Amino acid sequence: MSDTPTAVQEHDAIAATLQHYLDGAVSGRSDDMKPAFHEKATIFGYVGPDLVAGPIQELLDWHDENGAAKTMQARIARIEVSKTVATVRIEIDDWTGHRFTDLFTLLKVDGEWKIMNKVFHLHAD
Repeated sequence: MSDTPTAVQEHDAIAATLQHYLDGAVSGRSDDMKPAFHEKATIFGYVGPDLVAGPIQELLDWHDENGAAKTMQARIARIEVSKTVATVRIEIDDWTGHRFTDLFTLLKVDGEWKIMNKVFHLHAD
């Protein structure tokens, strides 16, 4: 039997990484979310006319201020994997009253999947 992870195992590992992100959203604690991200991860998207662009710490700081999203509902809509890179799309309803589409790129770093980049769309009310 090969030591190479199967496609199903890779999808499960990627979903587990994203679960840290989602659990942190619900708890309102960026410390719960942080394990999903590489230390050099970035974020991009618009909040109204304002471009959010920078290190992922901007999301973590905002999240600590914004608080828990206890009624949030989220679904992983798509996972695509190519060896050591992956893309993920998540649809989120009611993150403290907001609806988001999040797109992530992940890289397998030292055997672990880490989010390298988050690009988001904040849907109008």
